[in-house]
Amino acid sequence: MFQPIRRIVTGHNEEGRSVFLFDGLVHPGKEIHDQNEVYLWVTEETPANNAGRADAANRPVRLEPPPKGSVFRFVQIPPEAESAGLSAEERERLIAKLFEGLGASHARVDTTRAPAMHKTRTLDYVILLSGEVTNHTWVNRGKIPALLAVAMIDADPV
Repeated sequence: MFQPIRRIVTGHNEEGRSVFLFDGLVHPGKEIHDQNEVYLWVTEETPANNAGRADAANRPVRLEPPPKGSVFRFVQIPPEAESAGLSAEERERLIAKLFEGLGASHARVDTTRAPAMHKTRTLDYVILLSGEVTNHTWVNRGKIPALLAVAMIDADPV
């Protein structure tokens, strides 16, 4: 189960003074593709527009940020043992559905090594906050859920 995360977002009032825009708990969604993710913030462009008071994270969860934008999220990865009873075909269907729900079926360019292997058009900053994972297929071979803080910035394709 995903532990609720407190999100504090600051902005500016009409006089240009710093204010708190949001301060509260955020929770993962109910869909299979977002039950282990929490959006914290999304930008539509670089440089980012700091005007307004709208919640930039209030949108469908997608793997990649908008073109020229960024996304900051927390991702929780359950231990691999929780899905040990799945056949290879069941695991493939589950991962394919996950990526489809994230609008990222196109990112699964070579899944021969692992069904979650993917390639995005982003520069990623990933910080492991707790647990353990192996890189890029993000497999958790530990006993507790792994929690990652992830910032993804749109980048030129490689």
